[in-house]
Amino acid sequence: MIEDTSDSGPELQREIVQFQYQKYMAFFFFIYIGSYLAPVIALMFYLFLVLKPFFLEVENFIVVLTSFDSLIVFLTLPLVVVVFYLSHLYFLGLFTRILWRYTEKKSSTRDGIIPRNIRSKTVDYYHYRSFMIKYGKNAFVKGIFPWLANWFFNFVGASVINKGTTFEESVSNDRNIEVGKNCYIGVNSALASHVVEGIFGNIIYFQVKARDNVTLGGFNVVGPGSELKENSYLLPMAAATKFNTTKGDSYYYGMPLHRIFKKKLMGYLKLSEDDLNRAEELRIRQENAKLNSSKKKETNNKEKQK
Repeated sequence: MIEDTSDSGPELQREIVQFQYQKYMAFFFFIYIGSYLAPVIALMFYLFLVLKPFFLEVENFIVVLTSFDSLIVFLTLPLVVVVFYLSHLYFLGLFTRILWRYTEKKSSTRDGIIPRNIRSKTVDYYHYRSFMIKYGKNAFVKGIFPWLANWFFNFVGASVINKGTTFEESVSNDRNIEVGKNCYIGVNSALASHVVEGIFGNIIYFQVKARDNVTLGGFNVVGPGSELKENSYLLPMAAATKFNTTKGDSYYYGMPLHRIFKKKLMGYLKLSEDDLNRAEELRIRQENAKLNSSKKKETNNKEKQK
């Protein structure tokens, strides 16, 4: 006789979450069609009312060069293409912003742990926002004006990115992050505000903050809830686990990251102590110059107000 050793307690009830394809498709086509609708209509008017009669239907190219109207149309054609492209990017940001605010009203973004094994409004709208931001992110980051990606994230409301900050291409860095001024986020570096525990585990979702003058050298990962204080420099492949906080004004390396002290820094970067002193003096001069320029702007604004 074999004794039954199975757990006789109550089983944990798990609910199968249905993947709602129709909503994802509706979100995508709303953003995609909305981003092209007005620019394409304007481009059609330009094509049939301006480009066709003054350029395409001209029989001789010499007439194009000698006629003032045809010459203007010919020379401004590249500018029209750029304006069409920029207007497409603007409407892409606008329609993404509209949907983003709609989802925020239904279920606002907030820090916490999101379970994925039960049906909930929080997990649904978390996935909706993850999906809808991807098209705009790729359109901006992989486009001909990648520096406009910061405007896109700020305009949509997905993140807060201040002036002078540069992002290299990465699979992350698209939402729930706050980045200060003059930061550099190197290639394939991730400010990972959300991670999944296990294959189908809970979602750990906490804002990542990077203060002013933070540098990520490349292939860095910063976990949810972490904060990089001012003048934190992460050497390539340094990684911060969840809820890490750096002290700032220093270099960090390793996984998980550690503060690198002066002697080890000199050996790692093959620098002398004079090199480090010159770099520190340069940093101080730059900060003083920024303070002086900001003070001058304040005084000029006060004089204008008077």
